[in-house]
Amino acid sequence: MSSDTIRRSFEDAAATLRAFLDDPACLEGVQRFVAAARATLDRGGLLMSCGNGGSMCDAMHFAEEWTGRFRSDRAPLPALAFSDPSHLTCIANDFGYDEVFARLVAAYGKPGDLLVALSTSGGSPNILRALDVARERGVTTVGLLGKGGGAALEKVDIPIVVPVATTSDRIQEVHIKVLHIAIESVERDVFPENYP
Repeated sequence: MSSDTIRRSFEDAAATLRAFLDDPACLEGVQRFVAAARATLDRGGLLMSCGNGGSMCDAMHFAEEWTGRFRSDRAPLPALAFSDPSHLTCIANDFGYDEVFARLVAAYGKPGDLLVALSTSGGSPNILRALDVARERGVTTVGLLGKGGGAALEKVDIPIVVPVATTSDRIQEVHIKVLHIAIESVERDVFPENYP
């Protein structure tokens, strides 16, 4: 691959981020996400996350930043990614793959909790089922989405849709930035000593 091609790829990634920053709805969505995460933690709720493939990796990354640490040492905060292979394969085997996240929302979710659902298409059946169960259980939902938001757009309380990008890699690059910035924003409020 030539240096020109590599540079064009970086410029494409930068243009995707710029389009996100230039869209007021995107920044408002992140603000609402931050407020919902903070409110969940303030009332002793659980932050949950789910996604498929690379989005599952981002969901796991989101959870471990809360239970571990982000910038500096601090108390662990309650977060759980739906990523345990034994749970997922058990549920898929007994109930079908569309239920793998929904059953876990039903098991753990309660009013006042927050579910962050990641889907680059917004159309993954198992994500849509999880969002339905979350609504039934009074769990607030954030959708990190792409490609217009898909069917998930109407099912989430707080949609954050990456504009312009048409490929999953570019969408996921923005999703991980949103997750990191949401965590940082909450942490700055809750642990100001970590941000001298």
